[in-house]
Amino acid sequence: MNVATDLAGNHALVTGAGSGIGVAIARRLAAAGARVTLAGRREAPLRAVAAGLPAGSANIVAGFDVTDEAAIERGLAAARAAFGPVLILVNNAGAAETAPFAKTTLEQWQRVIAVDLTSVFLVTRAVLADVKAAPAGRIVNIASTAGLKGYRYVAAYSAAKHGVIGLTRSLALELAKTGVTVNAVCPGYTDTPLVADAVAAIMKKTGRSEAEALAELTAGNPQGRLIRPDEVADAVLWLASPAAQSITGQAIAIAGGEVMPG
Repeated sequence: MNVATDLAGNHALVTGAGSGIGVAIARRLAAAGARVTLAGRREAPLRAVAAGLPAGSANIVAGFDVTDEAAIERGLAAARAAFGPVLILVNNAGAAETAPFAKTTLEQWQRVIAVDLTSVFLVTRAVLADVKAAPAGRIVNIASTAGLKGYRYVAAYSAAKHGVIGLTRSLALELAKTGVTVNAVCPGYTDTPLVADAVAAIMKKTGRSEAEALAELTAGNPQGRLIRPDEVADAVLWLASPAAQSITGQAIAIAGGEVMPG
């Protein structure tokens, strides 16, 4: 089966589509024939991504705050008006904040949980009727290896991503007989602006060089490198395709062989 031609005519919605992994996912899905709604808070990055996609394949929805139910409903109305019901949902929006646990404030905790976990609940619930009505709906949640094993100084982020994986598994069971699959993709440290910010933070706090800070982040990856966004996007493309119709409730690590618990 040629996965690259399998998504023709499908409407895919990608949150956090203006940068990093979201851009790579949007490009892969559009190249596979999907009509892609690029959802995000800021218009300019979304327009830049759309300009690089095949003509007619992209629609942008700016002001898409994944923590705000009203903004989600407005964005989905615009998405459906452009391309019809959403058949493929990719929950990619997220953010990471670092702090020792003892210095993590309640406000920081609530903010990270809202952006990285509650958002997946809100957007998925809003799209669920569309996906269930599709012959083979797909929900793919971008989690993290932090949701499989945890890391120091990111307790809120790790807790949120563990929650995303739990939500993924529970919803997959609920929808198993509907034809809808629900999976999580769990990248290790990936070459994105988010990791660039983490490197800068390490340099500022420790005085280490950029190379030393990067080495700290990649130390757990046996391949000794950052994951490329395209590698994550390839996994999403496969999970969104008919070839993955029996894959559901899984948390797939894209991490260069990093050992996960269990």
